[in-house]
Amino acid sequence: MNFKLQVSAVAAMLLLGGCASTSTGGVAGVNMDSVMSAGTSAFKAASLNDADVKTMSDEACAASDKQNKIAAPKSKYDVRLQKVVKGFDTTINGAPTNYKVYLTKDVNAWAMSNGCIRVYSGLMDMMTDSELRGVIGHEMGHVALGHSKKAMQTAYAVSAARTAAGATGNGVATALSASQLGDLTEKVINAQFSQSQESDADDYSFDQLTKMKMDRKGLVTAFQKLAKLDGGTGGSASMTSSHPSSTDRAKHIQQRIDQNK
Repeated sequence: MNFKLQVSAVAAMLLLGGCASTSTGGVAGVNMDSVMSAGTSAFKAASLNDADVKTMSDEACAASDKQNKIAAPKSKYDVRLQKVVKGFDTTINGAPTNYKVYLTKDVNAWAMSNGCIRVYSGLMDMMTDSELRGVIGHEMGHVALGHSKKAMQTAYAVSAARTAAGATGNGVATALSASQLGDLTEKVINAQFSQSQESDADDYSFDQLTKMKMDRKGLVTAFQKLAKLDGGTGGSASMTSSHPSSTDRAKHIQQRIDQNK
């Protein structure tokens, strides 16, 4: 379900709720304050500006950092990551980049609109430096191209919709409200981008590597390695779960390399 449909779903819930109104003007068994609050939050998502998204990204990134073990400064993983990204732009859409490594066997990497970029040690263990540059450049592309902002809007709307769905006086709405940040953080990190968005982020990474005169072949071999994890379909866990075929993406980048020799 896309963002506009999520907002419409909340609106429909509010309208349907009115049909079940009691003689006192309320809705039977429904906490209307919670529903209205959730509906307001969902519609606010449509007008989230860059400052709003940055603030929410700051909070989401901090929440994620708190839940994960981070490689210490000057540790082998941290030193390697800083070496890998040397020469990259120090800002994304005006936000200073901030790189850290999560110590986990999971294969993943992501970036948020506030410049927060996180790379998992499981990904680093299976990738060469040039392959990591390609993958990180791809994640940065989602931010630079506005995909991450849309993902934040969608996650915000979904959290609001769930609050409305649970607003029945049984404590669910209160629990969702208390865990809303964690719910939003998880959705942003695991955001499912469209195939066109993934392809555009791939091209962004390729163009940046070309601009910086860095090895672009690593982007091809990175996708080939990911293809082995997901069977070539883009259907495995972690960073491949929402991506189109890794095999096709590798072929696309190779074609661009061949065309730009």
